[in-house]
Amino acid sequence: MSSKKSTFRDYALLSGLVTGDQLDEAALRAKQKNDAVKNAATEISDRDLASMMVALEHLTAYQADQLLAGRTKLTLGPYIITDWIGQGGMGQVFKAVHELMGRETAVKVLPLHKSNSDSIENFRREIRTQAQLDHPNLVRAYDAGVDKNVHYLVVEYVEGTDLRRLIRNKGMVSVQQAASIIKQAAEGLEHAHSRGLIHRDIKPGNILVTTSGIAKVSDLGLAGHLSDTASRSGKIVGTADYLAPEQIRSPLDVSKVADIYALGCTLYYAITGKVPFPGGSTKSKARRHLEETPWHPRRFNPEISDEFVDLISDMMEKDPRQRIQSAAEVAERLAPWAADQSLMLDAKETRSRWSTPTRSSDGDQDTDPAASQNSDAAISDSTGSESDNMRTGSGAIGDASELKLRPPTVAGPPTPPPPVSVVEQFAQAKRLRSDEPRLSLTWVVIIGMACIGIGTLIGLLIASRVA
Repeated sequence: MSSKKSTFRDYALLSGLVTGDQLDEAALRAKQKNDAVKNAATEISDRDLASMMVALEHLTAYQADQLLAGRTKLTLGPYIITDWIGQGGMGQVFKAVHELMGRETAVKVLPLHKSNSDSIENFRREIRTQAQLDHPNLVRAYDAGVDKNVHYLVVEYVEGTDLRRLIRNKGMVSVQQAASIIKQAAEGLEHAHSRGLIHRDIKPGNILVTTSGIAKVSDLGLAGHLSDTASRSGKIVGTADYLAPEQIRSPLDVSKVADIYALGCTLYYAITGKVPFPGGSTKSKARRHLEETPWHPRRFNPEISDEFVDLISDMMEKDPRQRIQSAAEVAERLAPWAADQSLMLDAKETRSRWSTPTRSSDGDQDTDPAASQNSDAAISDSTGSESDNMRTGSGAIGDASELKLRPPTVAGPPTPPPPVSVVEQFAQAKRLRSDEPRLSLTWVVIIGMACIGIGTLIGLLIASRVA
């Protein structure tokens, strides 16, 4: 081994993750590898040693990177941090393993720079909320604690991806797959609703999907009791692309059907690859949720049946009294399409059989104080960021309804729907906006007057030439 002092070795021993014998073994193997490649005695760099520790599976790549950067705090209580998962509005999320049990988990950490009295109380409320829930379609909470002023929540680690990332990477999913995923999410929500809890931030990024097609609703950081109005002080909470109109209009008077509206928006996104109201600012999205209807989903996916469109529109009714009233009814109405439980969300199954229309550059928008500067209402930050800054190898602990539905047809290639009038489009889509263009009466008058003017001018020119 080289006589050069290794800071990586010092940091690795200080972390308590490895032993001296493991480091010696890695150093010997690294030297042998270097000598074989260069055919000469060479010194072992800290990076060579770190790489060999990863190759020998004594450390993960994330742990090695942190130790090379001089960060030695890679445990939280009995949990050993093994990887970085992502960054949410309220905290960082790490992959971890219980030191004794060996069980993989996800650990959500409240960063020290956010550890004020309000954020700590909100974090504790999230912990208590998740502790009340136990359902196969909800991410389960396992443990919680405080380690040297770092507050953390330990939840089930789900091997897979979230619905938003799945669609952004693979394109819109089939009707059957969307129905299966949203049905499972609805069943999880029904469990939460039955205990008096509403999620408040249902969106594709908060629905995790395993490779076997199991869906789990995550990130209950904004969840609260139906009777809990004081804790939010009238602020709008959630994500702009999935906000129910009542969340915008009267945030203190939000019920469980707000989750159903957001779930309807999520279903729309799953089978079209588009958010209901793409483009624009947070304020404009809020206005459109209140006043407008989305494009007819068959504009983007020709296979969607009338019954499926009816279901989406019933979930997205702007009047909460006219909306589907329970998540259980949503699950029941989705059941005919979700009957095939063999659908697997692997690389071969995640793309629809039809080409996906070009998506706009905007995605889900989390509402936050900065984004609400142009809004008439104050909007608090949402947990579970929908941004694409999820990365590995970075971040450190302590851093800063009941109807008989026609089953979908699967035989033969899809054919575009026959042309229908605007009235028929609205009849079959209910409150979903038709994609048939229309001319207003004003434009008809303007065009008519222009034609008359042009005709008169031509007549005058002809008359002048005859004279």
